[in-house]
Amino acid sequence: QDEREPPDREEAEKTRRGLEGRIGKGKSAGGISYGYRLNRQPLPDGSFTTGDRTIDPEEAATIRRIFERYAAGASARTIAIDLNRAGIPAPRSGGKGSGRWSFSTISGNWKRGTGILNNELYIGRLVWNRQRFVKDPATGKRQARPNPPSEWITAEVPHLRVIEDGLWPRVKHRQGAIREDILTA
Repeated sequence: QDEREPPDREEAEKTRRGLEGRIGKGKSAGGISYGYRLNRQPLPDGSFTTGDRTIDPEEAATIRRIFERYAAGASARTIAIDLNRAGIPAPRSGGKGSGRWSFSTISGNWKRGTGILNNELYIGRLVWNRQRFVKDPATGKRQARPNPPSEWITAEVPHLRVIEDGLWPRVKHRQGAIREDILTA
């Protein structure tokens, strides 16, 4: 029997301010994206740093491969099939999913900034607070709700850049053209 009360608003705000401060320092306030790993360094008191990331060279090569193939005209579905055939491990799924690449892992949702092709961390920009979670009173489940861009918090983290300058805009242009084709079809 768990009788813990939910955190009060003051505690929630304190936690939020702490996370926002981590973002301002270019640190992770949550999970680690594909292409990176934790970089924990010892501190004088015997503890370790938290929230620091470093580029994972093998995964970064896969990210560049995905961006280059997509910019050259391959679909997200084709890229996923090729990555699975090549035996390249998919992003960590936290116990969920098949452990295989899928088109949605690559293309994600451009509005929400999800998916490999929409992750601005790959161009050295950390974006936080894109969404909030609310509990559906009918089901009790958490649901993601987008925050307006004016509430997003960004930090430049050039040491985490994986994608070259010209590749990101080529991918964004292609995504926009595909969306336009779908909307006018």
